[in-house]
Amino acid sequence: MKVPEHICIIMDGNGRWARKRGLPRSMGHRAGTNATREVVRACGDLGVTYLTIYVFSHENWGRPAKEVTLLMDLLVEMIKKEIAELDTNNVRLHAIGDLAKLPLKSRGALETGIAKLQHNTGLNLVLAVSYGGRAEIVKAAQEFARHACENPSRIEELDERLFSSFLYTRDIPDPELLIRTGGEMRISNFLIWQCAYTEFYITDTLWPDFNKEALMYAIDDYNRRERRFGKVPTAE
Repeated sequence: MKVPEHICIIMDGNGRWARKRGLPRSMGHRAGTNATREVVRACGDLGVTYLTIYVFSHENWGRPAKEVTLLMDLLVEMIKKEIAELDTNNVRLHAIGDLAKLPLKSRGALETGIAKLQHNTGLNLVLAVSYGGRAEIVKAAQEFARHACENPSRIEELDERLFSSFLYTRDIPDPELLIRTGGEMRISNFLIWQCAYTEFYITDTLWPDFNKEALMYAIDDYNRRERRFGKVPTAE
């Protein structure tokens, strides 16, 4: 079985999981942290090099203030709670997104976790926080424009590879497999540049119920795909 080098996940369904059980949404988000922990461990065991998880989107800032505060507090809680195990398991932590928008407490916890795990050499766990794919592309375009103003010859040099070097993911390979839980059939502004040729796997399983077995099923499905990147099979 070929294990993808980079898996990204849209973790959807926490609210619906809670609603089905007559629980507040906050309990769904807390239950979702258990799935996150299990999937991170599984990816480390399988030899996945990069795991990017969609923690909090640019659009999520529009949710009720109480829920936003809960999610930010939960981020801090999870980092503090899991940092020792992540370190033991040789996991390196990264974050992508408009981190300047985060509350100081959340941003501080992220920066502390990243610094503590920066020398690890196993799984690279990438948290997409305050992240939006379109905003990332706009930011990259602005950054390139500033460079081009200083050196106009760079305009003629611009290609996909050069533009990618201005993205948050400049040092991260494009995902090979995107998993979306909860059954929704959309990308939700997540890694829209990077997922140009990523294989999508959609499951109706709600995120709190997603586990290692479900992950293995997704990877098995990925192994049945033929990735042609716009070309035709060599047999043809």
